Amino acid sequence: MTAQPPIAVDIWSDIACPWCYIGKRKFEAGLAEFREQHADAPAVEVTYHSFELSPDTPVDFTGSTTEFLAERKGMPVEQVEQMLERVTGIAASVGLDYDFDSVVHINTLRAHQVIHHAKAHGKQAEAKERLLRAYFVEGKNLSDVDELAALAAETGLDAEEVAADLRADRWADDVQADIAKARAYGIQGVPFFVLDEKYGISGAQESTAFAQALGQVATERGTDDATRADA
Repeated sequence: MTAQPPIAVDIWSDIACPWCYIGKRKFEAGLAEFREQHADAPAVEVTYHSFELSPDTPVDFTGSTTEFLAERKGMPVEQVEQMLERVTGIAASVGLDYDFDSVVHINTLRAHQVIHHAKAHGKQAEAKERLLRAYFVEGKNLSDVDELAALAAETGLDAEEVAADLRADRWADDVQADIAKARAYGIQGVPFFVLDEKYGISGAQESTAFAQALGQVATERGTDDATRADA
């Protein structure tokens, strides 16, 4: 019997989206649950795709998240602070130590390009995790080419090559292609998960929702195989 191809999970997210990091942890927990429940299921292959929540952020903007939301989005400072406090608590529940006081809000185009560079070198998962941590926990400036290159190097990528690609906008078209595909799917917010190009899951759902959705895909594949065998 030929082994089934991996279950494809395509995830649209933004480096500057706090719910995307939370959703990543919940998906990982759901994937672990799925593995426990379906030991013989196909492998799961995760691919991250770019999405910009605030593409209007100037490339040279390096203020705080509170400043950006209050000044540029017209939200009251008190409302922003309450919202960020709530998100920090939810992040803590999945083991993430958000520090919004140190977060440097930036235009995420360059960070997304690093993710694409990493994908081309088999390091996408590592780069995604490293940049999310750098942004939300460590307060790194992810619009700075040298900072991005140094972080990429920690995942095993060549810092000089990353910096050169960023300065040449080598992966900018790939970022825009991801965003265009998101529009074609009707995605308006992130995180957004597409399973086997059939099912969409919006938002940072609980781990059980991801486990159940993966289980449904695996079950349907098994049913399809059985139908073909009987034909």
